[in-house]
Amino acid sequence: MRILIVGAGSVGGYFGGRLLEAKRDVTFLLRRRRAEQLRQTGLVIRSKAGDLHLPSPPHTLAETIREPFDLVIVACKAYHLVQTMESFAPAVGSETAILPLLNGMGHLDLLSARFGESRVLGGVCLISSVLDPNGAIVHLNEVHKLIFGERDGSRSARIDSIAKALDGAIFHSEASTDILQEMWEKWIFIAAAAGITCLMRGSIGEIAAAGAAGVATRLYEECSAIARGAGYPPRPAAVQRSVAILTAPGSDLTASMFRDMESGGQTEADQIVGELIRRGGAPGVERVLDIAYSHLKVYESRRVQAHSIN
Repeated sequence: MRILIVGAGSVGGYFGGRLLEAKRDVTFLLRRRRAEQLRQTGLVIRSKAGDLHLPSPPHTLAETIREPFDLVIVACKAYHLVQTMESFAPAVGSETAILPLLNGMGHLDLLSARFGESRVLGGVCLISSVLDPNGAIVHLNEVHKLIFGERDGSRSARIDSIAKALDGAIFHSEASTDILQEMWEKWIFIAAAAGITCLMRGSIGEIAAAGAAGVATRLYEECSAIARGAGYPPRPAAVQRSVAILTAPGSDLTASMFRDMESGGQTEADQIVGELIRRGGAPGVERVLDIAYSHLKVYESRRVQAHSIN
Protein backbone atom coordinates (compact mmCIF):
# COMPACT_ATOMS: atom_id res chain seq x y z
CA MET A 1 0.00 0.00 0.00
CA ARG A 2 1.39 3.38 -1.06
CA ILE A 3 0.76 5.90 1.72
CA LEU A 4 1.02 9.68 1.48
CA ILE A 5 1.31 11.55 4.80
CA VAL A 6 0.23 15.15 4.38
CA GLY A 7 2.59 17.03 6.66
CA ALA A 8 5.54 15.99 8.81
CA GLY A 9 4.66 17.94 11.93
CA SER A 10 4.25 16.55 15.40
CA VAL A 11 1.38 14.22 14.38
CA GLY A 12 2.01 13.33 10.74
CA GLY A 13 5.75 13.16 11.29
CA TYR A 14 5.35 10.84 14.26
CA PHE A 15 2.99 8.31 12.71
CA GLY A 16 4.65 8.52 9.31
CA GLY A 17 8.07 8.04 10.88
CA ARG A 18 6.89 5.00 12.78
CA LEU A 19 5.44 3.51 9.59
CA LEU A 20 8.75 4.05 7.81
CA GLU A 21 10.45 2.39 10.78
CA ALA A 22 8.19 -0.61 10.10
CA LYS A 23 9.32 -0.61 6.43
CA ARG A 24 6.03 0.62 4.98
CA ASP A 25 5.83 2.49 1.66
CA VAL A 26 5.40 6.02 3.00
CA THR A 27 6.00 9.41 1.40
CA PHE A 28 5.58 12.78 3.13
CA LEU A 29 3.96 15.71 1.32
CA LEU A 30 5.90 18.73 2.54
CA ARG A 31 6.10 22.45 2.16
CA ARG A 32 9.46 23.73 0.97
CA ARG A 33 10.53 25.03 4.38
CA ARG A 34 9.91 21.73 6.15
CA ALA A 35 11.50 19.82 3.26
CA GLU A 36 14.69 21.88 3.62
CA GLN A 37 14.69 21.36 7.38
CA LEU A 38 14.40 17.59 6.99
CA ARG A 39 17.10 17.63 4.33
CA GLN A 40 19.47 19.11 6.90
CA THR A 41 18.42 17.25 10.06
CA GLY A 42 16.47 14.21 8.92
CA LEU A 43 13.25 13.21 10.68
CA VAL A 44 13.92 13.00 14.40
CA ILE A 45 11.54 11.48 16.97
CA ARG A 46 12.23 11.49 20.70
CA SER A 47 9.92 9.18 22.61
CA LYS A 48 9.74 6.85 25.60
CA ALA A 49 8.67 4.24 23.03
CA GLY A 50 12.06 4.58 21.36
CA ASP A 51 13.94 7.36 19.60
CA LEU A 52 14.14 7.39 15.82
CA HIS A 53 16.30 9.21 13.29
CA LEU A 54 15.56 8.88 9.60
CA PRO A 55 18.32 10.77 7.74
CA SER A 56 16.43 11.13 4.46
CA PRO A 57 12.70 10.33 4.71
CA PRO A 58 10.94 9.99 1.33
CA HIS A 59 9.05 13.16 0.49
CA THR A 60 7.46 15.10 -2.32
CA LEU A 61 6.19 18.60 -3.01
CA ALA A 62 2.71 19.33 -4.31
CA GLU A 63 3.94 20.16 -7.79
CA THR A 64 5.87 16.91 -8.14
CA ILE A 65 3.05 14.44 -7.36
CA ARG A 66 2.68 12.34 -10.51
CA GLU A 67 0.27 9.52 -9.61
CA PRO A 68 -2.39 8.59 -7.06
CA PHE A 69 -1.67 6.96 -3.71
CA ASP A 70 -3.70 4.21 -2.10
CA LEU A 71 -4.06 6.04 1.21
CA VAL A 72 -3.71 9.74 2.02
CA ILE A 73 -3.37 10.49 5.74
CA VAL A 74 -4.14 14.16 6.36
CA ALA A 75 -2.40 15.55 9.45
CA CYS A 76 -2.42 19.31 8.96
CA LYS A 77 -3.94 21.89 11.28
CA ALA A 78 -7.68 22.24 10.69
CA TYR A 79 -7.37 25.92 9.75
CA HIS A 80 -4.99 24.97 6.89
CA LEU A 81 -7.25 22.30 5.40
CA VAL A 82 -8.78 24.27 2.51
CA GLN A 83 -5.42 25.19 0.99
CA THR A 84 -3.90 21.83 1.90
CA MET A 85 -6.63 19.92 0.03
CA GLU A 86 -5.51 21.50 -3.21
CA SER A 87 -1.89 20.52 -2.56
CA PHE A 88 -2.68 16.79 -2.26
CA ALA A 89 -5.50 16.67 -4.83
CA PRO A 90 -3.19 15.14 -7.51
CA ALA A 91 -2.57 12.21 -5.14
CA VAL A 92 -6.27 11.29 -5.00
CA GLY A 93 -7.39 8.78 -7.59
CA SER A 94 -10.55 6.75 -8.08
CA GLU A 95 -9.49 4.15 -5.48
CA THR A 96 -7.77 6.44 -3.00
CA ALA A 97 -8.92 6.44 0.63
CA ILE A 98 -8.48 9.65 2.64
CA LEU A 99 -7.90 9.31 6.37
CA PRO A 100 -8.03 12.68 8.16
CA LEU A 101 -6.55 13.03 11.65
CA LEU A 102 -7.89 16.52 12.27
CA ASN A 103 -9.75 17.78 15.31
CA GLY A 104 -13.49 18.49 15.29
CA MET A 105 -15.92 17.26 12.65
CA GLY A 106 -16.20 20.07 10.11
CA HIS A 107 -13.28 18.72 8.08
CA LEU A 108 -15.40 15.73 7.02
CA ASP A 109 -17.78 18.06 5.20
CA LEU A 110 -14.95 19.95 3.49
CA LEU A 111 -13.15 16.80 2.35
CA SER A 112 -16.37 15.14 1.17
CA ALA A 113 -17.35 18.21 -0.85
CA ARG A 114 -13.94 18.30 -2.54
CA PHE A 115 -13.25 14.59 -3.12
CA GLY A 116 -16.57 12.76 -2.66
CA GLU A 117 -18.02 11.30 0.50
CA SER A 118 -17.11 7.73 -0.37
CA ARG A 119 -13.38 8.48 -0.32
CA VAL A 120 -13.32 10.03 3.16
CA LEU A 121 -12.90 7.84 6.23
CA GLY A 122 -13.29 8.79 9.86
CA GLY A 123 -10.17 8.95 11.98
CA VAL A 124 -8.90 9.74 15.46
CA CYS A 125 -5.32 10.09 16.65
CA LEU A 126 -4.51 9.92 20.34
CA ILE A 127 -1.09 11.41 21.00
CA SER A 128 0.54 14.35 22.75
CA SER A 129 3.51 15.57 20.76
CA VAL A 130 5.23 18.82 19.80
CA LEU A 131 7.98 20.07 17.54
CA ASP A 132 11.04 21.40 19.35
CA PRO A 133 12.86 24.52 18.06
CA ASN A 134 15.01 22.35 15.77
CA GLY A 135 12.04 20.58 14.19
CA ALA A 136 12.41 17.31 16.10
CA ILE A 137 9.21 15.57 17.18
CA VAL A 138 8.94 15.15 20.95
CA HIS A 139 6.42 12.55 22.11
CA LEU A 140 5.23 13.82 25.50
CA ASN A 141 3.57 10.75 26.99
CA GLU A 142 3.14 7.04 26.33
CA VAL A 143 -0.09 7.24 24.31
CA HIS A 144 0.20 6.83 20.52
CA LYS A 145 -2.84 5.40 18.82
CA LEU A 146 -4.74 5.65 15.54
CA ILE A 147 -8.41 4.70 15.26
CA PHE A 148 -10.03 4.61 11.82
CA GLY A 149 -13.11 3.30 10.08
CA GLU A 150 -15.87 3.69 7.55
CA ARG A 151 -18.29 6.40 8.57
CA ASP A 152 -21.28 4.14 7.89
CA GLY A 153 -19.98 1.61 10.42
CA SER A 154 -19.20 -1.14 7.92
CA ARG A 155 -16.04 -3.24 7.91
CA SER A 156 -14.87 -2.89 4.32
CA ALA A 157 -12.07 -4.50 2.35
CA ARG A 158 -10.16 -1.21 2.28
CA ILE A 159 -10.36 -0.95 6.07
CA ASP A 160 -8.87 -4.44 6.29
CA SER A 161 -6.09 -3.37 3.92
CA ILE A 162 -5.32 -0.27 5.96
CA ALA A 163 -5.35 -2.30 9.17
CA LYS A 164 -2.82 -4.68 7.64
CA ALA A 165 -0.60 -1.79 6.52
CA LEU A 166 -0.61 -0.18 9.96
CA ASP A 167 -0.10 -3.42 11.85
CA GLY A 168 3.51 -3.94 12.85
CA ALA A 169 4.30 -0.30 13.63
CA ILE A 170 5.02 0.33 17.32
CA PHE A 171 2.02 2.62 17.77
CA HIS A 172 -1.39 1.14 18.45
CA SER A 173 -3.96 1.03 15.66
CA GLU A 174 -7.59 0.00 15.71
CA ALA A 175 -10.23 -0.42 13.02
CA SER A 176 -13.55 0.78 14.43
CA THR A 177 -17.12 0.12 13.32
CA ASP A 178 -18.24 3.14 15.38
CA ILE A 179 -15.75 5.76 14.28
CA LEU A 180 -18.09 8.76 14.49
CA GLN A 181 -18.72 7.94 18.14
CA GLU A 182 -14.96 7.81 18.70
CA MET A 183 -14.54 11.17 16.96
CA TRP A 184 -17.25 12.84 19.02
CA GLU A 185 -15.80 11.52 22.27
CA LYS A 186 -12.37 12.88 21.43
CA TRP A 187 -13.84 16.17 20.21
CA ILE A 188 -15.73 16.97 23.39
CA PHE A 189 -12.73 15.99 25.53
CA ILE A 190 -10.26 18.21 23.68
CA ALA A 191 -12.80 21.06 23.57
CA ALA A 192 -13.11 20.84 27.34
CA ALA A 193 -9.36 20.50 27.86
CA ALA A 194 -8.60 23.39 25.51
CA GLY A 195 -11.38 25.52 26.91
CA ILE A 196 -10.39 25.14 30.55
CA THR A 197 -6.59 25.37 30.19
CA CYS A 198 -6.82 28.40 27.87
CA LEU A 199 -9.44 30.13 30.00
CA MET A 200 -7.54 29.54 33.24
CA ARG A 201 -4.10 29.90 31.61
CA GLY A 202 -2.70 26.91 33.45
CA SER A 203 -2.30 23.15 33.62
CA ILE A 204 -4.97 20.74 34.84
CA GLY A 205 -3.08 20.34 38.12
CA GLU A 206 -2.84 24.09 38.63
CA ILE A 207 -6.55 24.46 37.94
CA ALA A 208 -7.35 21.71 40.44
CA ALA A 209 -5.07 23.30 43.04
CA ALA A 210 -6.94 26.59 42.61
CA GLY A 211 -10.17 24.82 43.51
CA ALA A 212 -11.60 25.02 39.99
CA ALA A 213 -11.80 21.33 39.09
CA GLY A 214 -15.58 21.67 39.27
CA VAL A 215 -15.45 24.24 36.48
CA ALA A 216 -13.60 21.74 34.29
CA THR A 217 -16.24 19.12 35.05
CA ARG A 218 -19.02 21.57 34.23
CA LEU A 219 -17.38 22.47 30.94
CA TYR A 220 -17.06 18.82 29.97
CA GLU A 221 -20.74 18.26 30.77
CA GLU A 222 -21.70 21.21 28.55
CA CYS A 223 -19.73 19.65 25.68
CA SER A 224 -21.30 16.26 26.41
CA ALA A 225 -24.78 17.79 26.22
CA ILE A 226 -24.05 18.97 22.68
CA ALA A 227 -22.84 15.48 21.73
CA ARG A 228 -26.02 13.97 23.17
CA GLY A 229 -28.10 16.41 21.15
CA ALA A 230 -26.27 15.33 18.00
CA GLY A 231 -27.01 11.67 18.73
CA TYR A 232 -23.57 10.72 20.06
CA PRO A 233 -23.78 10.63 23.87
CA PRO A 234 -20.37 9.82 25.35
CA ARG A 235 -20.17 6.29 26.69
CA PRO A 236 -19.74 5.82 30.46
CA ALA A 237 -16.11 4.70 30.13
CA ALA A 238 -15.27 7.78 28.06
CA VAL A 239 -16.96 10.07 30.59
CA GLN A 240 -15.14 8.49 33.51
CA ARG A 241 -11.78 8.66 31.74
CA SER A 242 -12.26 12.25 30.56
CA VAL A 243 -13.41 13.63 33.92
CA ALA A 244 -10.54 11.87 35.69
CA ILE A 245 -8.01 13.46 33.32
CA LEU A 246 -9.60 16.92 33.48
CA THR A 247 -9.61 17.01 37.28
CA ALA A 248 -6.40 15.14 38.17
CA PRO A 249 -4.50 16.80 41.05
CA GLY A 250 -0.89 17.55 40.21
CA SER A 251 -1.30 16.92 36.49
CA ASP A 252 0.93 18.96 34.21
CA LEU A 253 -1.39 18.34 31.26
CA THR A 254 -2.23 21.30 29.03
CA ALA A 255 -4.07 21.32 25.72
CA SER A 256 -2.10 21.92 22.53
CA MET A 257 -4.29 24.98 22.00
CA PHE A 258 -2.99 26.42 25.27
CA ARG A 259 0.57 25.79 24.14
CA ASP A 260 -0.25 27.57 20.86
CA MET A 261 -1.52 30.56 22.86
CA GLU A 262 1.57 30.61 25.07
CA SER A 263 3.78 30.74 21.99
CA GLY A 264 1.67 33.43 20.30
CA GLY A 265 0.53 31.09 17.54
CA GLN A 266 -2.73 30.59 15.69
CA THR A 267 -5.24 28.31 17.39
CA GLU A 268 -7.97 25.92 16.25
CA ALA A 269 -10.50 27.83 18.34
CA ASP A 270 -13.09 27.98 15.56
CA GLN A 271 -12.68 24.35 14.49
CA ILE A 272 -12.70 22.82 17.99
CA VAL A 273 -14.70 25.11 20.29
CA GLY A 274 -16.58 27.35 17.86
CA GLU A 275 -17.83 24.51 15.67
CA LEU A 276 -19.04 22.64 18.76
CA ILE A 277 -20.98 25.70 19.89
CA ARG A 278 -22.53 26.10 16.44
CA ARG A 279 -23.73 22.51 16.49
CA GLY A 280 -25.14 23.02 19.96
CA GLY A 281 -27.53 25.79 19.00
CA ALA A 282 -28.16 28.90 21.08
CA PRO A 283 -25.65 29.69 23.87
CA GLY A 284 -26.65 28.54 27.31
CA VAL A 285 -27.11 30.83 30.29
CA GLU A 286 -23.67 31.49 31.76
CA ARG A 287 -22.25 28.53 29.85
CA VAL A 288 -18.51 28.10 30.48
CA LEU A 289 -18.04 26.89 26.89
CA ASP A 290 -19.20 30.22 25.46
CA ILE A 291 -17.00 32.19 27.86
CA ALA A 292 -14.00 30.08 26.89
CA TYR A 293 -14.69 30.65 23.19
CA SER A 294 -15.03 34.41 23.68
CA HIS A 295 -11.69 34.37 25.51
CA LEU A 296 -10.08 32.55 22.58
CA LYS A 297 -11.56 34.96 20.04
CA VAL A 298 -10.20 37.95 21.97
CA TYR A 299 -6.78 36.29 21.91
CA GLU A 300 -7.03 35.67 18.15
CA SER A 301 -8.07 39.27 17.52
CA ARG A 302 -5.14 40.61 19.51
CA ARG A 303 -2.77 38.19 17.76
CA VAL A 304 -3.90 39.36 14.31
CA GLN A 305 -3.58 43.02 15.33
CA ALA A 306 -0.08 42.45 16.67
CA HIS A 307 0.98 40.74 13.41
CA SER A 308 -0.50 43.56 11.31
CA ILE A 309 1.42 46.15 13.32
CA ASN A 310 4.66 44.21 13.02
